[in-house]
Amino acid sequence: MTNYAIAVISCVLLAGGMVAFSVWGHRIGRRRMLQDAVGEELPTAVFDAAVMSLLGLLIAFTFANAYSRFEKRRDLIVQEYNAIGTAYVRLQLLPADRQAALRDKFREYVKLRYQLWLLLPNWDAAMDDFNRSKQLEEEIWTAAVDATKDPATREARLLLLPALNDMISFTTTRLIMVQAHPPLLVFVLLFFLSLVAAWTIGFGMGNCVRPSYLHAVGFAIVVAFAL
Repeated sequence: MTNYAIAVISCVLLAGGMVAFSVWGHRIGRRRMLQDAVGEELPTAVFDAAVMSLLGLLIAFTFANAYSRFEKRRDLIVQEYNAIGTAYVRLQLLPADRQAALRDKFREYVKLRYQLWLLLPNWDAAMDDFNRSKQLEEEIWTAAVDATKDPATREARLLLLPALNDMISFTTTRLIMVQAHPPLLVFVLLFFLSLVAAWTIGFGMGNCVRPSYLHAVGFAIVVAFAL
């Protein structure tokens, strides 16, 4: 099961749970209203405001963190593109008979890197491409070192090898960034607070004979969609 499927299923379960908690809260609130005094409003506004504020704050911070990671990943795409382009251009510093083979390896390498991100929802297939790209990196590096052993290619060695090193370093960096997510505890707390918030909304509707399912379902959908 992919991460996308897990996320969708979790949000559907959260929305259903929030609606159920709203109905549960309404029943308890209605019972309290009937026991105390018909029509009397229970002083729960402070508690409701605190729960809603905390939930909103956590969602805002999590959303901001997600956008920050998105921007970082986009910057890494540009940086890797520039690193590969720089290394490819510097192949011109090598002897002519060594350039063709390395250029072919570069084209195969770029194709693998491109395919990896298309396959990424399928983690196993993406990792197969990742491992092949790492193997190809070793071949490119070995070939570049061998092609610059001659003292006459010292300038090419000083310019090409650092560019290749930069290009290779982005493979691991981008993979780590893809795996960087908020801790599971953050999502557990968000789910728990969402259920508590739904319960308080239902409790607040205890002065009505029936809960407003429109508000309960609407609130559940909005929170689940945001998460």
